[in-house]
Amino acid sequence: MSKISYITLTIHLDDNRVPEKIEWEATESGSPGIKEAKSFLLSIWDKKENATLGIDLWTKDMLLDDMNIHFHQVLLKLADTYKRATKNSEAADMIYKFSAEFAKKIELDKKINKG
Repeated sequence: MSKISYITLTIHLDDNRVPEKIEWEATESGSPGIKEAKSFLLSIWDKKENATLGIDLWTKDMLLDDMNIHFHQVLLKLADTYKRATKNSEAADMIYKFSAEFAKKIELDKKINKG
């Protein structure tokens, strides 16, 4: 028997259609209830168009330092997912290497250890 799982995103916009608040909920998250986020990147493979479609949103109060951390973690997640999906460690290592160079370029160590 198949099962259906839902992921719901709710975006609260200001009068200029700029996100003020992002909420999400997933039936299979293991942590029930609505959670708040400051940004999200969604990539979907469209089989018919043979192309990646995407939605990238962030709230107007998303901090630059937090965005830098978010992007670094997204790069690491992409490498992990690519490696798991393709078993191509060599190509995944290229993404890991780039993420390390990215972290160095934006001085991420200073941002994480600033407190």
